[in-house]
Amino acid sequence: MYNIALHIKTRDWLYILLIGIVFGTLLSTLGYGLFSLSLIDGAIFGFILGFTITLFSLAFISNMNKRILPNLREVYWLPLSIVFSFLSGFLGTVVGVLLSRFLEIQVIPAFIEQMFPISAAIGILTYIVGALLYRFVKMRNQKDVIDHEYVQSRLRSLETQLNPHFLFNALNSIAELIHQDPDKAEMAVLKVSSFLRNTMNETALLRLSDEIRNVKDYVELENIRFSGKILLHVDKVIPQWQIPKFSLQLLVENAIKHGFLSSSESLNIWIEFDKEKKIIRIKNDGESMKSKKFGVGLSNLKQRLELLCKASLEVEDKKNVTFNILLGDCCENINR
Repeated sequence: MYNIALHIKTRDWLYILLIGIVFGTLLSTLGYGLFSLSLIDGAIFGFILGFTITLFSLAFISNMNKRILPNLREVYWLPLSIVFSFLSGFLGTVVGVLLSRFLEIQVIPAFIEQMFPISAAIGILTYIVGALLYRFVKMRNQKDVIDHEYVQSRLRSLETQLNPHFLFNALNSIAELIHQDPDKAEMAVLKVSSFLRNTMNETALLRLSDEIRNVKDYVELENIRFSGKILLHVDKVIPQWQIPKFSLQLLVENAIKHGFLSSSESLNIWIEFDKEKKIIRIKNDGESMKSKKFGVGLSNLKQRLELLCKASLEVEDKKNVTFNILLGDCCENINR
């Protein structure tokens, strides 16, 4: 079973290795200087010692966290951690000293004469350092989990605000059609069903081509009410991007809701792609915008773009209404 207290990332081990080598090298060089021994040998010995201790720690603690502790009650975790941390420091020191002697590197005499007592002392120090790192890793992992849960709950909240917004408009359209044209009303119900079936998945991101298909279905649904006056124009070549679901649909819906006048002959909506700058441009020839201030729907979209894609939504032109989505690197894993 996954436990945040036992999860040490590869990046953490790289930091530990770097810290172990740097501190081992500096302390050993200082010790060699105090005994008037070769500083170069001291630096090499410290490097080897830091590397071997970290290597044993990686082998022992990683295997303990993955294979042993998850299968035991937590009451046994502390004593086992003490044993494995001690062994990491003890065996790492013994191997480091033997390897240095094999490479004919000058070693401080005390390390040779009292190798096992010194190795035991370093083993205890290794446990103390390991205990501090354990607390840091656990707190960091807990923060990551809390952040992840917060963002996921925020995304679910934003999506539940978005879906009823679309359904409200669609059901209003159907309500108007029931008395005017029952056949069109029946077709509208089928279109709503088809649209929801295509969009009701649990992923927060969709391929851009799938989102475009949803937009086309949505416009076809709206054209039942507007007698085909909504004209959608999409660039033929669609990039292989991902985008938060309902993103383009919401902007098209916004264009129809605020830009289309009943007296107009038609409303043209263009969806264009700038592959080099990774921009999606949505514009229409309807009524000009009175303000650049976003309402609830567009504010929600802006937040979802920021959370999932590190992207932004901006108004390029108020008169010839144009929105730009500047896509970043989209990923559903917010702890990337």
